[in-house]
Amino acid sequence: MMKIQKKLAVINDLSGYGRCSLTVALPVVSAMGVQCCPVPTSILSNHTGYPVYFFDDYTEKLPAYIGKWKELGLSFDGILTGFLGSAEQIEVVEDFLDCFTTHPSFREAPESGCTKVIIDPIMGDHGKVYSTLTPELCDRMKCLAARADVLTPNLTEACILTDTPYQPHFTQKELDTLFGRLATLCAGQIVLTGVDMGTYLANLVFDPDSGKFLTLRKKRVAAERCGTGDIFSAVVAAGILNGMSLKEAAQKAASFICLCLKETAGYDISESDGVVFEPFLKYLIQ
Repeated sequence: MMKIQKKLAVINDLSGYGRCSLTVALPVVSAMGVQCCPVPTSILSNHTGYPVYFFDDYTEKLPAYIGKWKELGLSFDGILTGFLGSAEQIEVVEDFLDCFTTHPSFREAPESGCTKVIIDPIMGDHGKVYSTLTPELCDRMKCLAARADVLTPNLTEACILTDTPYQPHFTQKELDTLFGRLATLCAGQIVLTGVDMGTYLANLVFDPDSGKFLTLRKKRVAAERCGTGDIFSAVVAAGILNGMSLKEAAQKAASFICLCLKETAGYDISESDGVVFEPFLKYLIQ
């Protein structure tokens, strides 16, 4: 019997320099044995964390790009969305989901052949929203997040999605309330990433069936760097397609990022350059 390789469509921008978005998703997903099929929303010489950059918006080109995939009758086992710069791009992504999602929800049909939708609602971090975020974009992101089988917001993004005032530290009761609001928005599984717990960073995995969340803590090993969120969502998406539970995939992603952060501390590179992950891709290979 012939083997079948899983395919993941990744909708994100492509930055030529600075490890983030498609630049990290392509090697990470590939290392985990999944075919990565990129849908570039924009092309940048380097990400916007640098003083200057070239930027080419692909919004107008996306329908024609995706149209050829429709003509070919392609299908995907998973769809991962990342940074989207406008409400128009979210509209394109919603159309992409309509065309390429083979079942409305793998929670309702967990058999093989259904498409897993992983939404990383990239909108801000550390209480600060990105400059591209408009009220319209925020509202459309809420609609997109509602379609996720797996939603991976950080604390800032969770607050934006639920209209919750941001604060750097939440009590247990406040986290329960926040997850309740997220569960009202999205019926899928949720992992709240990068929650500050002093000497630890935690990822909180929410199970909609039990209504409870599991805290996965990792001790801080180095300063935070650009692109780790993109690595996290890529590992989680590929892990899920490989049959991992969300807990297992989130643990694998966190362990890999910790390894990369620790080793990167020994390199002479700036924070904007992200993490040195290339020598450690072997740890993702099953």
